[in-house]
Amino acid sequence: MISLSSIAVKTEIYESANSLVYRGINKHDNTAVILKVLKEDYPTKAELTRYKQEYEITSSLNLEGVIKAYSQQDYQRTLVIILEDFGGESLQKLMQESVGKYRPMPLSEFLCLAIKITEILGEIHAANVIHKDINPGNIVSNPETGQVKIIDFGISTRLPRSNPTLKNPNIVEGTLAYISPEQTGRMNRSLDYRTDFYSLGATFYELLTSKLPFETTDAMELVHCHIAKQPLSPSRVNPEIPQAVSGIVMKLLAKNAEERYQSAWGIKADLEECLAQLQHKSTISEFPLASKDISDKFQIPQKLYGREAEVQTLLAAFERVASTRDRETVGGQKNVETLHTTSLQSKITPLATTGGTPATQWLQNQRHLLQRGEPPQRSGSKIQN
Repeated sequence: MISLSSIAVKTEIYESANSLVYRGINKHDNTAVILKVLKEDYPTKAELTRYKQEYEITSSLNLEGVIKAYSQQDYQRTLVIILEDFGGESLQKLMQESVGKYRPMPLSEFLCLAIKITEILGEIHAANVIHKDINPGNIVSNPETGQVKIIDFGISTRLPRSNPTLKNPNIVEGTLAYISPEQTGRMNRSLDYRTDFYSLGATFYELLTSKLPFETTDAMELVHCHIAKQPLSPSRVNPEIPQAVSGIVMKLLAKNAEERYQSAWGIKADLEECLAQLQHKSTISEFPLASKDISDKFQIPQKLYGREAEVQTLLAAFERVASTRDRETVGGQKNVETLHTTSLQSKITPLATTGGTPATQWLQNQRHLLQRGEPPQRSGSKIQN
């Protein structure tokens, strides 16, 4: 347990692979605080940078629904972040300890909580921050006061869009059971605020059904599920869940960001409609979803329109090269150079990184490599038969 001159450290409340979290009392004003410290005695430069970024982003978000960061202090060879303690517990812990109240959560309580979480997330996005790790462990609730706050901005970014890289799924950024397909780094798509909506959908799914959308514990299989498989709708897992509520969750879990909600306000409007119907007539009828979903951010779709012939020409040429291992020029050198400056390149990149095999087979190959202790195949590696 750590020791600070200004804070009486009481108890350890959480331990992750990277951090230790304690509850304590500030000796100067007798207020309750949370202390978050890096676990390693000799943290890397990258870990220290991540902690500094977490403090900077958290302290800059002066929002009621975001945990307040009081200060950051040096401690021996590492860093400690001092955060507010409003007496809450993570939804993850509440679900584990309160079966029936939080696992699964009664519909009326779920809708009230979901509206609060969605509103907070909308305010975070309005500040141009992408959280990138929305899950029950990072949503803290005080059942007595009704306060809800989002925590842990360790991998958050202020960039409106980022490009995730291909990594071993065991070290991917975020919590693997909740991350969006594009956040896996295997979708050839840049990342924007809508990745948080997918994670929000996975969180809502678990609150409603007591199950994750995909319950496998195999990292590679979980990545494949996020990218290619459709989860059972919540209403099929639990027939008591209304179709409208189930539809909201499934829209959040859409594989393509363009098919999800485009704003937190659109999600909130539909949740509020469900709650209003439940309160007035004790049932929820189906209604058109996303009718008030208007984004305040301009987004260019990350897919091609009207270039089907060109894409098919490229893919056919790639298949020939992959099968014969011969070089081939498509449309002359000039056109090949043009390819590198257009969106058409994005269509061939996924195949180039998979050796021409279907994505599912490539994922299986990656898993076998990891099980044998060999490094996974890199993006841009040689085409193999």
